[in-house]
Amino acid sequence: MSALNELKKHLRPGQVYRRADLLPWSNAVDRHLKQLVEKGTLTKLAGGLYYFPKQTSFGAAPADDEKLVEAFLKDHRFLLTSPNAYNTLGVGSTQLYNKTVVYNRKRQGHFRLGKREYEFRKKPYFPLSHSEEFLLVDLVDNMDRLAEPKSSLLESVKKRASHMDAKALARAVREYGGVKARKFFQSLLADGTLVYAQ
Repeated sequence: MSALNELKKHLRPGQVYRRADLLPWSNAVDRHLKQLVEKGTLTKLAGGLYYFPKQTSFGAAPADDEKLVEAFLKDHRFLLTSPNAYNTLGVGSTQLYNKTVVYNRKRQGHFRLGKREYEFRKKPYFPLSHSEEFLLVDLVDNMDRLAEPKSSLLESVKKRASHMDAKALARAVREYGGVKARKFFQSLLADGTLVYAQ
């Protein structure tokens, strides 16, 4: 048991570990991981991914999304988002979605990590934090995934765009916009809704 206890000394509450992270501290990592999961010390989130729960007065806290996704991707370059973020723009999107989207450069598809579902979408470019301009561009690119009527939503987007920082919006379209967003905002430029330097 001394080897197992030695491994446990290196575990920190609230941290997510990959199997490979624990190799330096164990001479039988698979056996030790199995024992720690059976005892409830570690929670298995997915193949090769484990969580050492942080205990609170309400019980074990779930893994932090940021730490979990970073360990899963082995990369800190990603953006956690949700269609719910569009609701902050005031363009009429009011639906609530039980979905976490992860923009990243490595993985594509739906993955269950622990008790949560994540939709990973590979994108070559994305910011590491939200801005209003990025959200408006992203909304247009993902319009077909939303429950709201498309025509009324696009009209509201037009109005919102006309009151935003034109240069910042242009930059977001250029850096993060897909085909739909580029076409839509280009049409706003053409009809005079938006006026900004190219």
